[in-house]
Amino acid sequence: MSDREYLKLNRVKGDLIILEDVSDVSYGEVLNITLQDGGRRSGKVVAIEGDKAVAQVFQGTQGISTSNAAVNFTGKPLEIPLSRDILGRAFNGVGESIDRIGPIYSQKRYNVNGRPMNPVARTYPRDYLETGISAIDCLITLIRGQKLPIFSGNGLSHNELAAQIVRQAGVKGEEGDFAIVFGAMGIKHDDADFFRQSFERSGVVEHVVMYINLADDPAVERITTPRCALTAAEYLAYEEGMQVLVILTDLTSYAEALRELSSSREEVPGRKGYPGYLYSDLATLYERAGMILGKKGSVTLLPILTMPNDDITHPIPDLTGYITEGQIVLSRDLSGQGIYPPINILPSLSRLMKDGIGEGYTRGDHEEVSSQLFSSYSRVQEVRSLAQIIGEDDLSEADRKFMEFGRQFEEKFLSQHTDEKRTIEDTLNIAWEVLSILPKEELERISPATIEKYYRK
Repeated sequence: MSDREYLKLNRVKGDLIILEDVSDVSYGEVLNITLQDGGRRSGKVVAIEGDKAVAQVFQGTQGISTSNAAVNFTGKPLEIPLSRDILGRAFNGVGESIDRIGPIYSQKRYNVNGRPMNPVARTYPRDYLETGISAIDCLITLIRGQKLPIFSGNGLSHNELAAQIVRQAGVKGEEGDFAIVFGAMGIKHDDADFFRQSFERSGVVEHVVMYINLADDPAVERITTPRCALTAAEYLAYEEGMQVLVILTDLTSYAEALRELSSSREEVPGRKGYPGYLYSDLATLYERAGMILGKKGSVTLLPILTMPNDDITHPIPDLTGYITEGQIVLSRDLSGQGIYPPINILPSLSRLMKDGIGEGYTRGDHEEVSSQLFSSYSRVQEVRSLAQIIGEDDLSEADRKFMEFGRQFEEKFLSQHTDEKRTIEDTLNIAWEVLSILPKEELERISPATIEKYYRK
C-alpha cells in the first residue's frame, strides 16, 4: 500500500475520477477513497496516461468533489476472500456480503481477474452435465467444462430457464461435489427475489453462490460481477475439486456497462457504440471455463444474453458466437404458442456434444436420435410452409405424418413444466415416442438395429 495520499482530484466525470501527478500506480490497482464526512469508497484504476490515472468508483461518485476526497492506492488488484463457506451465500458485484451473515473470513484472497489458463494444460471436455431439460440434454448437450451461451430476447423466459437449470443440474454419481455459481448483472429487484426464493424453496441454496448486481447499483460494479463469480468458480473447481456450473445473466447488461465506461473515457467507439475491445473483453470471461490436467474439478459456463431487437447479428451475440462452443437460442414464436422452454433447436447447437454422448456417457442411441430429431424437425418447417400454400388437407400422407410429428415434438418433447426434471433416459424415451409417429423408412439417420430395439409399434 502506498504511503502517499492524494488530497485533490483533477476531475470527476460520471463514475470516474481523474488524478494527476501520480506515481507507482498500475492498471487494475484498487484505491481507497475517504470523504470529509468520514465515508469510505473504493475503486480501481482503468486507465493510465503518463502521470495521470483514471479510476472507476464502485459505489458511484455521488457526493464526491475535486476537493473533499483523499485517495490512497493499495498497490494490489481487486481481491476477494474465498473459502468453502461461500456456498449458500450472496454477495454484491465486488464480492461484499449482502445476506447479513457477515463477511467471509479467509487467509486466502484471490485476484478477480484470474490468471490465463495455459492451453497446453487444458484437458478436452467429455462428460456430460445433466440439466433435466429435454431439449438441452438430448439435442444441445452441455458438456462439463464447456461454455454454451443462451441467446434470448426481452420478455422471454430466460430467467425461469436459468432458475430451473440451477435447481435441476447435476453430475451423475458426483452430486455431493457439484456447485453452482450464479452471477446476475443489472437485474431488477423482483427478479433477484425470484431467484433467491426459487433456490430456497427447492433446497439447493446450500450448493449455490450468488453474486448479484441490481439495476440501481452502480454500472461500474457490473464490470466486476462476472469476474468475482468466475474467480469463486475457479477456487471451488481447482482447489476444492468440485464440478462447478456458472450461470451469468445478463451479459447484455455487462456489455452496456462496458460501453458506458468506454464512452466516459472518451474512447473511439466500434460497432453500435461498443468499445473496439468488446471481443477480447468477453473472451477474458468466457475462456475461464474449462478443465485442467491433473485437477478433479471443472468450470462449465452458461452465459445468458438478451439480443436487442432479437437480432442474432448484434455485436454481443455475434462476438459471443465466435468465442463459445455453440449456442442455445430461445424463440419468440414458440413462446407465443405457450411452449416452455421456448428453445428453437434448429439454430441451436453444442459443438462438443459429439464426444460426450453415446454408450458409456448417456445412452447408445443418443447420437442417432439427436441427428434424426434435427432432420425431421427441419422437414416439418418445409411441410408447414407448403401447408400454408396448398392447405393441410392436400398434403401427402407422409407430409401429414410430419405435421403430426411436429405438433407432438413441440407439445411432448420440447415443452415441460418449470419443476419437471427429466433424466436422459426419460428424454430419449419421449424422443422415441414422437419419432415413432413417422414411418420407419423416414428415419434415415438411425440404423435398422437401433430402430428395431427402440421403435414403438
